[in-house]
Amino acid sequence: MLRAMTPTMTPIVDSRIRERARSSVPLRCAFVILLWGLAASSALAEAGFPDEEDWPEMDLEARVAAVSDGELRFVGPERAAETHRHVNRIRIGAESLRDGWIELTQCHENLDAVRAAQILFSAERIRGLEVVSAQGIGRAWVEGPSVQLTDIAPGARLCIRAESRAMLALGDGRYRLRNGPYMRRFLDGYYPMQVVLDVSYPADRLALVQHQPATQPGFEVRAESGHVAVDAAFEGRLFTCLDFCETGSSDCELAVSDCSD
Repeated sequence: MLRAMTPTMTPIVDSRIRERARSSVPLRCAFVILLWGLAASSALAEAGFPDEEDWPEMDLEARVAAVSDGELRFVGPERAAETHRHVNRIRIGAESLRDGWIELTQCHENLDAVRAAQILFSAERIRGLEVVSAQGIGRAWVEGPSVQLTDIAPGARLCIRAESRAMLALGDGRYRLRNGPYMRRFLDGYYPMQVVLDVSYPADRLALVQHQPATQPGFEVRAESGHVAVDAAFEGRLFTCLDFCETGSSDCELAVSDCSD
């Protein structure tokens, strides 16, 4: 589950996908998906993970080896292939610097086949939520600050649109876009997933000065004036921060807090 974030570290959207399971529902429908601020999931049968029915027959060592304990680990493309892919397109406008609201389009690809799930957002930080498209999903509808899903087929895809209050003013002409935690979780384990961020911002007003985590295998950042693209493949819990400085500010080199704070 997503824990509450402190006011100074606002996730781009405080969201989670979780299956609406009860104790009477079979294990196959007890898959919890959590993510960033914008959430997602993937079936255990994907990427070489065991089927749910096989778990009781597996020895303890094999079960432990199949999951992550939540510590962030970036993984190679072969381990993340065909897992849940979470794509977020974000537009930061000049008005975002005044009120913190950004435009968001979010797509979930390779959703897990479960009977029911939901994408849940922080009610105070989301508005104008709507379903744009749904494929391989029996029904998808907005209910308060959430999107409810039923009868999800393997490889289903969902796209939604909203505005999120996600841009945080740090002072001295600096701003932060913080996302997370992204995670894909089943019971007490974490499984590989992919996250893509495609961020546009007013190049005449802002410049990107820092990003966290640093570029490394499994976490790629490509930046040019007015645009930032992030591709991540990982297991565990991922936070990302994009720090911007207002054009002409003399304080752009000031140190900023760690993204995990």
